Amino acid sequence: MKFIEKLKENPTMRNLLIFLAILGPGIITGSVDNDAGGITTYSVAGAIYGYKLLWTMIPSFIILAVVQEMNARMGIVTGKGLADLIRENFGVKITFFIFLGLVAADIGNTATEFAGVAGSMDIFGVSKYISVPLVAIGVWILVVKGDYKISERIFLLFSFCLLSYIVSAVLSKPDWQQIGTSFVNPTMQINKEYLGMVLGIVGTTVAPWMQFYMQSAVIEKRIKIEDYKFVIWDVIIGCVATIVVASFIIIACAATLHVNGIVITEARDAAIALKPFAGIFASQLFAFGLFVASVFSATILPLATAFYVCEAFGFEAGINKKINEAPQFYSLFTFIIVTSVIIILIPNAPLIAITIWSQIINAMLLPVVLISMITMVNNKKIMGKYTNNAFQNTVGWSTTVILISLTIMLIASPIIGYLQRFFK
Repeated sequence: MKFIEKLKENPTMRNLLIFLAILGPGIITGSVDNDAGGITTYSVAGAIYGYKLLWTMIPSFIILAVVQEMNARMGIVTGKGLADLIRENFGVKITFFIFLGLVAADIGNTATEFAGVAGSMDIFGVSKYISVPLVAIGVWILVVKGDYKISERIFLLFSFCLLSYIVSAVLSKPDWQQIGTSFVNPTMQINKEYLGMVLGIVGTTVAPWMQFYMQSAVIEKRIKIEDYKFVIWDVIIGCVATIVVASFIIIACAATLHVNGIVITEARDAAIALKPFAGIFASQLFAFGLFVASVFSATILPLATAFYVCEAFGFEAGINKKINEAPQFYSLFTFIIVTSVIIILIPNAPLIAITIWSQIINAMLLPVVLISMITMVNNKKIMGKYTNNAFQNTVGWSTTVILISLTIMLIASPIIGYLQRFFK
């Protein structure tokens, strides 16, 4: 105890201890972005386009860092979750319809995570009828019977395990010179497939539910505005870790699958296809990373959903609360887990369609969430002197406009296709 007290007397060591205490929300929220859907997107990008899309990691980092910093700042200044603020400022009806779509998307997203569990464990010879229920039970026990500090430490360990993708990529013996060129020299192709992949990579870094979790996690840790600078570092470290992992997934698939003309449709395919080109160890590491990411996200995603729904409608929420203190919170969390597991265990379930449509709903709802966030974070009545600066607003609004444009194109494309066929 005396040793700790002496450390606290040293300003540098005191700041380090505060930072270590605060560390968590940014790293966890950033790392959970590399879920089964994200890994699939990066794997397909590397397999099809090689190193050419590595440049997208730079704008992805900027968007992710700016949006998560906004969430953290709002949580610290207001002491309220994003869902709570949306209800207070936009009304119950708008909040209800926004969250109805978000919950539907999150059930699909959670099902995708359990599909990742099933696919990764299948590579190790474990049936999905064993792996998925066991993981679901483990996730439920961790959240319901654990507390926030224990859960956060496990989540941080999961984040660290995702670095296995770096080893997998190095074992693939990539072309480092070409990698460096691809980062600093963007190449563009004006066609639907390439542009769609670019938007998919950038879009997969910022999911609606992540914003609610980030803000709730900051509140859960009771972080004060005096410690805001440490939160920024937490966010930056999390974003760097996220982009590094994503980059090495692309590199691993580019160095092996792309150069050999191997086509894949999901992350599980990438792990299997790596084996003959990079060795069984690289293949197993890739599968292990997929498993960790899927379990990680299968825990955080329904947890975040239960958080923001309960916040929005005034129910008690939080891992540190007992079941009888927050029955709606734990009931919703359990419902999402059980529903997602049932979907995955249905024989011949259309997992690809579930993955795609859950991402589409995310893309459609994200602009609504971003508009709400940017409007509130620029409101001096809410944020006081801690409103956005010009750079933060530029990034936020530009991302919103791009996503709205993509949504319009997505909705209009079937109509345009029909008209083209009709007038031929």
